[in-house]
Amino acid sequence: MTDRFARQTDLVPLARLHVVSATVIGVGAIGRQVALQLAALGVRKLQLIDFDVVEPTNITTQGYFISDLGTTKVAATQKVIRDIDPTIQVTMIEDRFRPRQQIDEVVFCCVDSIATRGVIWRAVGRTCSFWSDGRMLGEVMRVLTVAEEVGSDHYPTTLFQPDEAQPGRCTARSTIYTANLAAALMLHQFARWLRGVPVERDFTLNLLAGELMGV
Repeated sequence: MTDRFARQTDLVPLARLHVVSATVIGVGAIGRQVALQLAALGVRKLQLIDFDVVEPTNITTQGYFISDLGTTKVAATQKVIRDIDPTIQVTMIEDRFRPRQQIDEVVFCCVDSIATRGVIWRAVGRTCSFWSDGRMLGEVMRVLTVAEEVGSDHYPTTLFQPDEAQPGRCTARSTIYTANLAAALMLHQFARWLRGVPVERDFTLNLLAGELMGV
């Protein structure tokens, strides 16, 4: 196989990319796309954490296959990562996030509740080198990033109390294209961090309104 990284070397520094270890917490709508994009990008070590199994609606909104039904999401995602690049080291944790788990220096938080985000942030947010949180509701997505002190004070202010949240899970209304875009925006912040370019701490993309807003 010819050098598969040839077209991205000016955009993503391989020297840094190949020594980074990344953990994706939650491989649902956004998290699965993040994991697959990381694999395609060339991350050498990936850890996937999720307790859930693939259901029929996950085929439409999360990019899983009919053959994945009943399989854990981490196992189904690992299979595709192997197809992308069998040399990637994938660690699967078929469980909920627990503070005792060993987390990598790069963390992509892709869970579907603010309460769970708060638990994860308090456990590992201050110790990882790069943190990205992707949220979406319908055709609106929000990406929050913490790296090199950027966003470290702002992020906790976005962890509002459960009674302030809109009813239902944030993925109750979702589409595969919104999830893909949210994942791509998270990977863009990751690539900025790899290049030593300051990340953007908080921005929202509203597809219906055609608006991109930063905080």
